[in-house]
Amino acid sequence: MSTSTPEAVKKLVDNMQTDLRSLSMECKKKFPPVKEAAESGIVKIKTIAAGNTGILAALKENSSEVVQPFLMGCGTKEPKITQLCLAAIQRLMTHEVVSEAAAGNIINMLWQLMENGLEELKLLQTVLVLLTTNTVAHDEALSKAIVVCFRLHFTKDNITNNTAAATVRQVVTVVFERMVAEDERHKGSIEQPPAVQGSSNRRSSSTLRPCAKDAYMLFQDLCQLVNADAPYWLAGMTEMTRTFGLELLESVLNDFPQVFLQHQEFSFLLKERVCPLVIKLFSPNIKFRQGNATSSPAPVEKPYFPICMRLLRVVSVLIKHFYSLLVTECEIFLSLLVKFLDGDKPQWLRAVAVESIHRLCVQPHLLRSFCQSYDMKQHSTKVFRDIVNALGSFIQSLFIVPSVGNPAIVNTPAGAAGTGGPATAQSGPGAAGVSGGVTPQAAFEYRGTWIPIMTVTVQGSAKATYLEMLDKVEPPSIPEGYAMSVAFSCLLDLVRGITSMLEKELGQSAPQTRPDPAMVQKQTSEQSDKEPDTRAIWVEMVNACWCGLLAALSLLLDASTDETATENILKAELTMASLCGRLSLVTPRDAFITAICKASLPPHYALTVLSSSASTLTNKSYSIQGQNVQIISPSSESHQQVVAVGQPLTVQPQGTVVLTAKNIQCMRTLLNLAHCHGDVLGTSWQLVLATLQHLVWILGLKPGSGGALKPGRAVEGPSTVLTTAVMTDLPVIANILSRLFESSQHLDDVSLHHLINALCSLSMEAMDMAYGNNKEPSLFAVAKLLETGLVNMDRIEILWRPLTGHLLEKVCQHPNSRMREWGAEAVTALIKSGLVYKHDPALSQNQRLQLLLLNPLKELSNIVHADIRQKQLECVLQILQSQGDSLGPGWPLVLGVIGAIRNDQGESLIRTAFQCLQLVVTDFLPTMPCTCLQIVVDVAGSFGLQNQELNISLTSIGLLWNISDHFFQRGETIEKELDKEEAILEKQAKDKGVPLNRPFHPAPPFDCLWLCLYATLGKLCVDPRPAVRKSAGQTLFSTISAHGTLLQQATWQTVVWKVLFHLLDSVRKSSTTADKEKIESGGGNILIHHSRDTAEKQWAETWVLTLAGVARIFNTRRYLLQSLGDFFKAWEVLLDHIQSAALSKNNEVSLAALKSFQEILQIVTPVKDSEKPDALSAVNLPILIDPVTASGPGRPLERTDSLGERLSRYNGAEQIPPPDEIEDSALWWSAWNAWYRIGTDSTKPPTSSEKLAFIPSQPFLTALIQIFPALYQHIKTGFSMDDLKKLGVILHGAVSVPISSDASPFILPSYTEAVLTSLQEAVLTSLDVLQKAICVGPENMQVMYPAIFHQLLLFVEFSCKPPQYGKLETKHVANAKYNQIQLFAPAEWVALNYVPFAEKSLEVVADLYQKTACHKAVVSEKVLKKIIKTLRIPLSLKYACPSESTWKLAVSSLLKVLSIGLPVARQHASSGKFDTMWPELASAFEDFLFTKSTPPDNLSIQEFQKNEGVDVEVVQLISTEILPFANFIPKEFVGQIMAMLNKGSIHSQSSSFTEAEIDIRMREEFSKVCFETLLQFSFSNKVTTPQEGYISRMALSVLLKRSQDVLHRYVEDERLSGRCPLPRQQVTEIIFVLKAISTLMDSLKKTQPENVDANTWAQVIALYPTLVECITCSSSEVSSALKEALGPFKDFMQPPVTKVQNGES
Repeated sequence: MSTSTPEAVKKLVDNMQTDLRSLSMECKKKFPPVKEAAESGIVKIKTIAAGNTGILAALKENSSEVVQPFLMGCGTKEPKITQLCLAAIQRLMTHEVVSEAAAGNIINMLWQLMENGLEELKLLQTVLVLLTTNTVAHDEALSKAIVVCFRLHFTKDNITNNTAAATVRQVVTVVFERMVAEDERHKGSIEQPPAVQGSSNRRSSSTLRPCAKDAYMLFQDLCQLVNADAPYWLAGMTEMTRTFGLELLESVLNDFPQVFLQHQEFSFLLKERVCPLVIKLFSPNIKFRQGNATSSPAPVEKPYFPICMRLLRVVSVLIKHFYSLLVTECEIFLSLLVKFLDGDKPQWLRAVAVESIHRLCVQPHLLRSFCQSYDMKQHSTKVFRDIVNALGSFIQSLFIVPSVGNPAIVNTPAGAAGTGGPATAQSGPGAAGVSGGVTPQAAFEYRGTWIPIMTVTVQGSAKATYLEMLDKVEPPSIPEGYAMSVAFSCLLDLVRGITSMLEKELGQSAPQTRPDPAMVQKQTSEQSDKEPDTRAIWVEMVNACWCGLLAALSLLLDASTDETATENILKAELTMASLCGRLSLVTPRDAFITAICKASLPPHYALTVLSSSASTLTNKSYSIQGQNVQIISPSSESHQQVVAVGQPLTVQPQGTVVLTAKNIQCMRTLLNLAHCHGDVLGTSWQLVLATLQHLVWILGLKPGSGGALKPGRAVEGPSTVLTTAVMTDLPVIANILSRLFESSQHLDDVSLHHLINALCSLSMEAMDMAYGNNKEPSLFAVAKLLETGLVNMDRIEILWRPLTGHLLEKVCQHPNSRMREWGAEAVTALIKSGLVYKHDPALSQNQRLQLLLLNPLKELSNIVHADIRQKQLECVLQILQSQGDSLGPGWPLVLGVIGAIRNDQGESLIRTAFQCLQLVVTDFLPTMPCTCLQIVVDVAGSFGLQNQELNISLTSIGLLWNISDHFFQRGETIEKELDKEEAILEKQAKDKGVPLNRPFHPAPPFDCLWLCLYATLGKLCVDPRPAVRKSAGQTLFSTISAHGTLLQQATWQTVVWKVLFHLLDSVRKSSTTADKEKIESGGGNILIHHSRDTAEKQWAETWVLTLAGVARIFNTRRYLLQSLGDFFKAWEVLLDHIQSAALSKNNEVSLAALKSFQEILQIVTPVKDSEKPDALSAVNLPILIDPVTASGPGRPLERTDSLGERLSRYNGAEQIPPPDEIEDSALWWSAWNAWYRIGTDSTKPPTSSEKLAFIPSQPFLTALIQIFPALYQHIKTGFSMDDLKKLGVILHGAVSVPISSDASPFILPSYTEAVLTSLQEAVLTSLDVLQKAICVGPENMQVMYPAIFHQLLLFVEFSCKPPQYGKLETKHVANAKYNQIQLFAPAEWVALNYVPFAEKSLEVVADLYQKTACHKAVVSEKVLKKIIKTLRIPLSLKYACPSESTWKLAVSSLLKVLSIGLPVARQHASSGKFDTMWPELASAFEDFLFTKSTPPDNLSIQEFQKNEGVDVEVVQLISTEILPFANFIPKEFVGQIMAMLNKGSIHSQSSSFTEAEIDIRMREEFSKVCFETLLQFSFSNKVTTPQEGYISRMALSVLLKRSQDVLHRYVEDERLSGRCPLPRQQVTEIIFVLKAISTLMDSLKKTQPENVDANTWAQVIALYPTLVECITCSSSEVSSALKEALGPFKDFMQPPVTKVQNGES
């Protein structure tokens, strides 16, 4: 309720009146003056109240009078009255109706009461009310009021004392609050004039306003009092304690810092009075040293706890609020504080000092200022550093139990003091195992010193215990561990404060995103312009404190047995490390990290990274003003719960190491550090990762897929033992580890590079360790490299090269397979995920990136290890399956990888690679850039050539066929794309001024693609494996024939020369040099046919295939090829190949060569029709292939570029234009020459008689000869006599070749039938063709007839004497009827049965002669003579001929020939051209009719009669064709004939005949005919010369004489024999004679009488009587013959005429 509302005023007035009434009542009896005063007071109040307006103001004005009765009342010293009055006065004060004067009166009255010791508490209350409700009391009055309070403080009554103390404190506060209020009021007015500085005059307060002046005076006197000097202003003070004074000073300084900072007068007081005072009071503490028996004269004053503690409080306040004013003084204070921590100071002093320092440590800005003001100034004490170091030393000193008078212990380096085992000697909880169910007390334990940890403060606030013990006079006893706990909190708060402050400032100055290094630089430089020293201060602060902090924290960490404490220490180290990192302070950052790392690992764990970086720190001890801060390395005492036992990661296998819970905790901190502060770790990633690697190893975590670590049992033995606690922790740790690397995506590029470099060097170490032993390697680094790569896909470019470079060059090539495998795993996983990742821009737009990603895949090919290649290929397979459609420019690389196979790589690799290729060919040909198709071809080729897996080679050839199909189907698209590409490349090449480098340039690119395909197949065609060769050959030729139409015309030149001929050359070379060794059946289970059991035979097959293929192409593409310029040259080369193949010593090849020859001559081999009764009756002329003409026969094909047009025009078959277009005599003559060379070489008999000589096979020779007729068609116009001779030689040679005995059953006809072999047939066909050509040809060709006859006649001779083939021993197949050949006779070679051939030739000769007998050439070349001469051979042999048919045919042919030839001979009688023929003919007759050979014994009578009929025919020919023309015939010839007839007609008896046969064997018929002919000739009127007549007459007379003799003898014998019949032959003879006589009689009858001379007549007539005598004979046969003989005589029985006729006698 407000004091000024009407109700309140009314109440006040009422209360006043009531008070006054009460007073007057009390004083009525004893103190009348007071009563009166009270009553007049009532009247006065009533009067004022009646005035109604401004009652309060009026009351205040008259307050002196109003108060007066109450003051008088107090003066009575009656307690009751005094209390009443004081209450009333207080009420007035409360309503602020007391004036200054009244106030002064009141104070005086209070003073008196105080002097009298009355109502002390009420007094104090009144003073308080007076001073707090208003500001009327000033200057003297105020000081008097204050003194009253002070004096009451020092009374004997405890309650009063304490109340007074409280009142004093409040009053002092009120004084300063008034001043603050006054300043507020005057804020707007003119600034206060500045105080005169430097004057120590107390009147310097004159410039202050009233309230300020009071405050000034009060403060000044407080200083005086504390300093034990007389006060200036507080008159009447009787006593004062320092402790109270210090407390008051502290409260003023603490509560009203603004006053001192704003008013120079006050600042001056601070500097000049307070600070010196404090320093002076501190002196006993400084000088005192515990346990120091000093010999100094003056005994040292002992430190006094209450003052010392209060001084420290004041100092804390001074430093906190007035640091900026008192820089130098603060330096002294701080140095003092540091000194108080010394070990030789009393415990309580150290504790209080630590608490004071703690107060500073929670004020980071203050610390920052220290740093700025001292540490950064050149000649100043490094205060901040000292504070930190002092804390460090302090903590260290607590652990080192002092041994008397030997401070050197502090300096003992860590290792030197023998470290005992675990502190068994003491009952500290560290020793009493953890097993007791009680939670052990948190404590530090180090080398047997056990210090409990107390909860001293909430973090971040310095709540002191001992600094607050204001009521204690004696120094308290400090519990064990208190100082340590405070110091520990100091450290933590210090770190927390500094880091949070710096972090905040750094945070403001740095952008929040992942910084771009260039930007950061820029910002830092800008910042440094604005506040030149901000960064410098940060750096200095860190530099100043890190050593001390690290030393202390490391020690504490080592000593800590409490998880929370450990956690705090680690957190502090972590934040420091991070801060140093942020400020790029490498050494301190690494030092802190090293500390955490060391703490994570087992004690004394040998880890080089740490020891090297730590050694630089450990060996220095930082000396601070004579104090030593030693960086203590961890002790090996195990006062920790062991949670894991594992294998250390070292080269040499060692024992096990143990990990404690604390190690694991440190590890987690390390993970946390790396996770949250990775961007500031820089090079210390190395430390962190190395440590993690070792921990992971000890814990037995092994990498799984994607690089994440999984708990896995260690491979080597049971050395890893984990407690369940850790087992549950492991997945968490593994997870954090993974997250740590995942968080690398938030690092900036530079930090990321640091991380990668660190991992790489870790990996290098792991690899060095894994060398030379097969221990399980540490895969940590590799796994983490992988993980880092995977999470940083979005900026993979910046880390790709170092990452993959390391994996490829180092890890993947490592001899340790596990290491290697992981390297490959990492590379492939990175590549796969890189390709799958949705980059921005997408990979399809960013070719460079795509190639970058795929490049390592290619690099893997350079690594020899199979397992790596396996991984690589599996990766390719997966990439193809998932990304195949989007590889684009990456194809060459991928294909390169698939194709990088080598034979030494083993089957499984090749198989995997091949799977990839198959996938490519089946699925991706359409989607890949056309420029890559050539690579696909090459790769497929390389699979064909690998020799590990035959099936793959064969399948890859199939793939090549599929590829060619693809080219064919998508030809136009591919062609367009390639042309586009080509244009670009050409431009580039032109710009660079270099020629375009591309295989098969300058063919168009699409054609080049085909050429590459052909070339690849070409290489496969000469593969060492026959199956591959065969398959490749078939594919090559199929492709060329199926798709060759797509090629430009010019490209065909390349196809012919670079592909086909090149292939032929290679094959020929390989075939001729192939091994003739027999190949044992391969692989045990594969049987090799005997026709393929040598390499030579296998190559032969290849040669056959190749040659056939090339020939087919030449045939089908003849028209196209002919339009190329060098067709003739190509033709020659092809023929050369055919020739060398034909002459190769291999039947298969040679025969095939001829087939190819036939093919290029476009010959269809005639079908041998064995059903034809006479195979040669119609000699098949080879038919030329009828051309399929799609565009009309006459229209030449021009090349067009549209594939569609080309295809439609070819419609499936290459067009072969009509023969006349192909005619090109040069080509045919070239072919003829080749044929001739093949013929001569192949039919030439071997020179030596070696068994091994190669003899061409029948089919070969047949094919060779069959080529001629067709070839001849094209060359007949120029075919000369020379050529004919050449042909003859070849034909003769071919026919002479024998057959090998093992082939003869197949070639020779069965011996019972006489058939020609196909070769013989072909030979005759050739001659036939020639003869027909000559027949229709021009005159000049007819000169060739004789040559043909010559040739044929040679063949005819074969019937009697088969040809000899060189010196080869052959076994002849003679007339099959008589000598069944023994098939298994020893001879190697069997000569053919030439009889049928010779006979056929003979028939041909006869036929031909019939046609050509009259030709000039035939006449002039004496062909007839030659025929006869040849026929003489079989005729003379007759029964001795190998085959009986021969001589019969010879005779019939002779008859046929003569029937035509003799007239011709007679025609040309005069020319003498036939002169030589006649003797031959005569000899032939002679030899035949009177043969020396005897007929075989088994000849039947019918046969004999048939043979006699033949003889008769010959004689009849003589009688009809020769004798009638005797006058045109040479005389000697006629004479020879006559003699012969004579010989034949005289019947000579052969004695060997049986009776039954005799009449037949006597050739009666023959004799008869001879005789008749002789007679006929004798009596013919054509006898021209006397000589002829003479011969015939001679012959006749001889005959007649013989007849006479025979008859005589017969008659005689008949008579003598009596009843006995005569011998059979004699009877036959007589019958023959009788028949002859009757023949003679017939002839005479027919002849003109003048043709018979008288002598003959005489002889004939003389026979008659003899005949008559024979009538008596008994034989009926003789009788009938006699009858016939006698009959004709009747014609001569006529009367004689005159003797003279025609003048002849």
